[in-house]
Amino acid sequence: MPDTLSSFIDVAPDSDFPIQNLPFGVFSRPGSSRPHIGVAIGDFVFDCSVAEDLNLFTDESLRSSRPFSDTALNTFMSLGKDSWRSVRARLTDLLNADNPELRDNAEVRSRVLFKRSDARMQLPARVGDYTDFYSSIQHATNVGTMFRGKENALMENWLYLPVGYHGRSSSIVVSGTPVTRPCGQLKAEDKPPVKAPSKLLDIELEMGFFVGPGNNLGDPIDIANAADHIFGMVLVNDWSARDIQKWEYVPLGPFLGKNFATTVSPWVVMMDALEPFRTKNQEQVPEPLPYLQGADKRLYDINLSVTISTRGGGVRDTIIESNARHLYWNVCQQLAHHTVNGCNVRPGDLMASGTISGPEEKSFGSLLERTWRGTKPLQLSNGDERKFLQDGDSIEMSGYCQGDGYRVGFGVAEGTIVPAEIRDRR
Repeated sequence: MPDTLSSFIDVAPDSDFPIQNLPFGVFSRPGSSRPHIGVAIGDFVFDCSVAEDLNLFTDESLRSSRPFSDTALNTFMSLGKDSWRSVRARLTDLLNADNPELRDNAEVRSRVLFKRSDARMQLPARVGDYTDFYSSIQHATNVGTMFRGKENALMENWLYLPVGYHGRSSSIVVSGTPVTRPCGQLKAEDKPPVKAPSKLLDIELEMGFFVGPGNNLGDPIDIANAADHIFGMVLVNDWSARDIQKWEYVPLGPFLGKNFATTVSPWVVMMDALEPFRTKNQEQVPEPLPYLQGADKRLYDINLSVTISTRGGGVRDTIIESNARHLYWNVCQQLAHHTVNGCNVRPGDLMASGTISGPEEKSFGSLLERTWRGTKPLQLSNGDERKFLQDGDSIEMSGYCQGDGYRVGFGVAEGTIVPAEIRDRR
């Protein structure tokens, strides 16, 4: 899509949502609780559900499937890349500054466009399954060094396959949903475990992708076709209770220290919008097995940041600045590995990257790393310090790709920590 393309809707140069983006989301309009599907354009939302009723989409294949009558993006995700591109092309045409069809039709505009600030965002998909990978070599090295020493930082399998675990889809929440401090078993040295609220509550800066058509049980997705099964990407905060995790993770890995909440951004950025920002893969040594080869330039130059504001607000500090290009295993490799055994994935399944850490301390994607297990507290501008999260802290993750005079952004993934005792009083 040309960098010079513009919409008749004014879009600021630093907006996440120019006509080059057009991310999809699910929302309810003012005065209605029924979910609608739409795209973000500047400070507005284009309501695809209403546009479908008005027959604004010209692709004949959409007439029978009516994907925007769904209350989530799953039906649209299932249609595949040709339909995704057809809809995106039509939306681009309708919103183009040079096209009078919508620009000069005030009656239709009033029905399909409204202020984004009035939209109440919801989860973009019905997430049937959720998998979280461990795809940043710097993050894996940092954590391994802390707990096993530098010589044994990476486990033997890490350089051969995208390590991952199956998470809990029921606790995936949309940006803006409060996160209650989890309770679980905590184990101090030389003492029996106790049930208590987590004292080491952390964040993990991640990206995630939603699966499109998927595959049948027993039929792996070849890496050459993996990109055709990736609908789009979102920001992901995989909240983590490090003390609960430490006691429970042996021998089967993450469980209650992870499954209490995972926050995602509400707008799904299509892979075609990210296409101009593809960048080369990291060098992978040893060479991956053949089924993981061939997905060249499937990392993306996405600037990522994390801010924290403490109880009472007023001050917001940037505590992490990273980039999605720091991943070692890319999205196509993750999907190909996930299905190599014949595992079937379905429209709306979510797969997250794992914490994205770069080579500098400021680019480490978790508080565990930024404070090095709490030994190097972060100093905030209001005089506070943080080793891990306190009640009332609000975390906001954001990300964007920078083009020539425009940016393709993801909005934010935000969550505020609610004290555990509030839940105990319910």
